[in-house]
Amino acid sequence: MRITLRVYATLCRYIPGASAGIPLSLELPYGATLADLMKKMGIPGEEVKVAFVNGRARDLNHVLEDGDEAGVFPPVGGG
Repeated sequence: MRITLRVYATLCRYIPGASAGIPLSLELPYGATLADLMKKMGIPGEEVKVAFVNGRARDLNHVLEDGDEAGVFPPVGGG
């Protein structure tokens, strides 16, 4: 199946050539989860604070479907 992934902030460092918010088109096997996607992309699960699929917050056990659009964010600090 084909999904679209957008990574933000410091998560870009795990994907050579990735830019924050720029979509990446990826092939995954049917039944893959967000955790499987993070593993494929080399992003440690503990680095993901918030994950969205089609605009809705999801946990890393969420099963992806063909055509889904995912976005992942790291913990963000500020003050």
